[in-house]
Amino acid sequence: MSKNISISDDVYRELKREKGDRSFSEVIRESIESGTRLADVTGNGVLDPDAHEDVKADIERMSKGTLDRVDDETL
Repeated sequence: MSKNISISDDVYRELKREKGDRSFSEVIRESIESGTRLADVTGNGVLDPDAHEDVKADIERMSKGTLDRVDDETL
């Protein structure tokens, strides 16, 4: 089973460069198994708490709109 995730263009370029002949899943799995934490690659602590909450609210709002559009197009 696979899942879709969104990443920024710069992270995609870094993963693509790192992966070589491997799959993205293999690169990510190797990174996790080596002890790299998700927070190490996601910029944890970059935003102050208020900005973090604002960004989360924006993402939730935009995601809801996306889900509504998908529902509209598939029903």
